[in-house]
Amino acid sequence: MRLSRLLLLVPCYLLLSLGGAAADRPNILLIAVDDLNHWVNHLNRNHQAITPNIDKLAARGVTFTRAYTASPVCNPSRTAFLTGLRPSTSAVYGNATDWREVIPPGYTLPGWLQDQGYYTYGVGKLFHTSRHIRSEDWDEYPQNLGDDSADPPKTHSAPSPQTDGPPRDTLKYTAGDLSIAELATGDEAQNDHATVSAAIDALNTQSGDQPFFIACGIFRPHLPWHVPAKYFDLYPEDQIQLPPYREDDLADIPHAQPKPEHLAILEEGSWKKAIRAYLACITYADMEVGRVLDALAASPHADNTVVILMGDHGWHLGEKHTWRKALLWEEANRTPYIWAGPGIHATRGRTDAVVDLMSLWPTIADLVGAPAPAHVEGTSVKPLLRNPNLPWSGPPALSTWHFNNHTVRTDRWRYIRWDHGGEELYDHDADPYEWYNLLHPSQADRANGLNLPAIVAELRTHFPTTNRTIEEAQAHFAKSGIK
Repeated sequence: MRLSRLLLLVPCYLLLSLGGAAADRPNILLIAVDDLNHWVNHLNRNHQAITPNIDKLAARGVTFTRAYTASPVCNPSRTAFLTGLRPSTSAVYGNATDWREVIPPGYTLPGWLQDQGYYTYGVGKLFHTSRHIRSEDWDEYPQNLGDDSADPPKTHSAPSPQTDGPPRDTLKYTAGDLSIAELATGDEAQNDHATVSAAIDALNTQSGDQPFFIACGIFRPHLPWHVPAKYFDLYPEDQIQLPPYREDDLADIPHAQPKPEHLAILEEGSWKKAIRAYLACITYADMEVGRVLDALAASPHADNTVVILMGDHGWHLGEKHTWRKALLWEEANRTPYIWAGPGIHATRGRTDAVVDLMSLWPTIADLVGAPAPAHVEGTSVKPLLRNPNLPWSGPPALSTWHFNNHTVRTDRWRYIRWDHGGEELYDHDADPYEWYNLLHPSQADRANGLNLPAIVAELRTHFPTTNRTIEEAQAHFAKSGIK
């Protein structure tokens, strides 16, 4: 029996010492959207995106316009914000590592919330897949709902025909190696639809006697880009616009070359097809976000539930001659991050403060009224939830991709240092698309007047001092246990 079960049996005055009575502690609804970059309408990075539900949430809370992942890949990113351990600490650097084989029990956010007396429910993709969880950290986590496939969930009814417009057959094609399908099915045939329905059911069964943490992981816009055709219809291909782009973008990055996938997309002329598919999947995901938000608004819990919406990292769509994630540039690391609910600024709050997703656990701890465990890395952004215009002196955003490859993002600079010795520096005041690496000799004119050694030296101070291998991390946790 977890401590959380025992806590439910003790007098209420003891619970007060853990963060207040249930009525004083907010419920928490976490919505994690996979591969969602900053192409949501209210962030103004791509005006083509149709995301009314995400934008509506941002309008009634605080949106972080410059929020960044701890790692630009699913597994290390999710492991980081759900365990409080950065990749350089846990050595969970890629998708192939099962975090449970490295990090012992007692290190997860849902488990900690259980210990504060919360009911914890998860569904969909929260860790790398719904199977990569520790079941004892969740009061309930249904395992029969898919989160890594385009196939209909096993527990759901057969697909229904597309009802918007004339009937059509499913249209399947590719852009490079990217799988795309305009499906001749309705929304209910998608795994995400079943995931959100389960989250709604969990929300509607809460009595209010115990605070809850409901986490819903929406899989799209992760590949394959297979969603009902009606979402593609919102984006006529001849109206698709390419992102800002330079043919010579990689000339000042000696170790970088155009990815073969991008060259293939250019050769076959499918760049707009790929962007159209990603946008269609974003809008589909936004629809599912709207379903759970509408259910919350109609529930008795609307006024006492903090809503957090986040991506797990960004995504490249041809910028810098590349696609996908697993890179240390802006596009792969920036993601939406929205907080709304009781005690949070509620009228279109926006902050340009640079933060990363490691702030999730410390901020929840602040709102719950209990100190985060000592192992948790990250800084609470609660002051910005109260006043998004507050001057921010928190640490810069730090992202890691594999062993000892890091990038630091401040309000002005992005500095990248690779384990092989390569370095990049971008001035976002003058270069928001990171076209000019100021550390390359070809950019000497742009760097004129800047004290580059001093800038780089200061940015390096924000890199982690711990860079563990898997073996080192396993030995550390085996020796130290829970801090």
